[in-house]
Amino acid sequence: MDLHPGENVIYDGHPSWRSVMSLYARGVLAGLVLGAIAWLALSPTAGVVAFAVCVAIAFVVGLVRRIFVRFTITDQRLRIQRGIISRAVQQTRIDRVQNVNTRQSPIDRLLKVGAVDFDTAGTDDSDFTFNGVDDPGGVVAAVDRAQRLAAQVRAGQGLRPTDDGLT
Repeated sequence: MDLHPGENVIYDGHPSWRSVMSLYARGVLAGLVLGAIAWLALSPTAGVVAFAVCVAIAFVVGLVRRIFVRFTITDQRLRIQRGIISRAVQQTRIDRVQNVNTRQSPIDRLLKVGAVDFDTAGTDDSDFTFNGVDDPGGVVAAVDRAQRLAAQVRAGQGLRPTDDGLT
């Protein structure tokens, strides 16, 4: 990530390995079902191979989901970067963040992961969410800290210009 002059990183992370546990569980379950079918219909070797392939696919998909998604909070902006071959980057200025909401299912609470959803000014159609983060409350605190730092800069030094020339 290219930082703007004077920009400081407050949070930088990827989805937690615990956030893909349900994907791994579904992979094992699918492997058991397909393995049992292959075992009964073809041979025990085919059943073991079917199980191993399902588990391996689930593992690789979970790994790719984790490694190739990056969440960054700086004192000037929020940023989500996704992609392996092609790259998608979604970002917004920190002063545009109006509400920060967290979501955790009962399983997420057990695994201590969750989603942090950001409501930004003027972007009703945009889904700006950090999914699967460790300690969603810590991410909310990081955004609050970033907003306070940005407010201090505006109050103490005047408005800081942004990349697009707007203040």
